[in-house]
Amino acid sequence: MSRFWRNWLNVWCVGVALFGAVLAAGAFEATSGPARFVFALMMDKPDELGVDARMGFALDPHLRFSLGVLGAVAIGWASSLWVIIQAALTLERHDAAAAQRVWMLTIAGILVWFVIDSALSIATGFGRNAISNAIFTAAFFAPLVASGVIGGGSRVAASPRRG
Repeated sequence: MSRFWRNWLNVWCVGVALFGAVLAAGAFEATSGPARFVFALMMDKPDELGVDARMGFALDPHLRFSLGVLGAVAIGWASSLWVIIQAALTLERHDAAAAQRVWMLTIAGILVWFVIDSALSIATGFGRNAISNAIFTAAFFAPLVASGVIGGGSRVAASPRRG
């Protein structure tokens, strides 16, 4: 995989971690502004949910707890994915078949998340989140398609590491 696509995946992982930090910050009133903004962006019908133009809605203790935990999970997910991606990139140089297995298992995990998260988002009135999920997922798949990890796997095994 080229340096460009490796860097792309690194930035993608940082983006996941930053999103997790935004969610985790929603656990506290003083730092909940960015999480409130995310909610307002993702709501299908904010007026029906009692959200005014200033994103004035209550974050009750249960929601604050959920945001804090979800933020921590997203940060952990980003860290885990970064390690998995680094392992797959290292394996590409030594064992292309093993690297392919790691990539396929990672793709499976991303797709499981995408389907469940998007379905629940739509079902609970946050359908716009499914759109952001699709963009986010496409941003993960772009380097895998471009480098031949999926859709033309022979390029991974045949390509020397370029830096």
